[in-house]
Amino acid sequence: MSSFPESNGKNEPLEHVRHKPVHTLPSDCELVIVSPQLRSNINLSRIARSAGCSGVRKMYIGGNGRIDPKIARDSAKTIQFVHRRSLPPVLKELRKLGFCLVGLEQTSHSTVIYDHVFQPRTALIIGHERHGITDEVLKLLDVSIEIPVFGLPYSFNVATATSMALYEFGRQYFQPN
Repeated sequence: MSSFPESNGKNEPLEHVRHKPVHTLPSDCELVIVSPQLRSNINLSRIARSAGCSGVRKMYIGGNGRIDPKIARDSAKTIQFVHRRSLPPVLKELRKLGFCLVGLEQTSHSTVIYDHVFQPRTALIIGHERHGITDEVLKLLDVSIEIPVFGLPYSFNVATATSMALYEFGRQYFQPN
């Protein structure tokens, strides 16, 4: 006898359902992403796709990063992409608008992601694939969060880590339809 519960607890067969209705976040929740120029537009496009699934409506992108609509899919049309040469002025403006500036980076005082309580208005700042978040940007953050790893390499890919953080924000504010 298996110690695992029945597949769905009802002894009914599971059926695949595509395109269930999307869930919504409370109206006071707003999450924006702030990204530096990344090495890979594939990573940026994957982040955009995850962001769209997570209810993000705006991404600030440093430099000239481009979204590939074949990767980002519907998110390429539903997210407003704002390109900026420099990110510190963007962060200062977001702070004035009431956003909590949360860096996704391993730092000397970072909080493990599952111990962090996201504020309803959050700007998630991600780092460059190789160099992370610059010192100039780190100084502007309200908090830094990290995702623990249990093996090597020492950190997740930027698109993977961003997806985890987006999911955690949504999990904290999820309201069933």
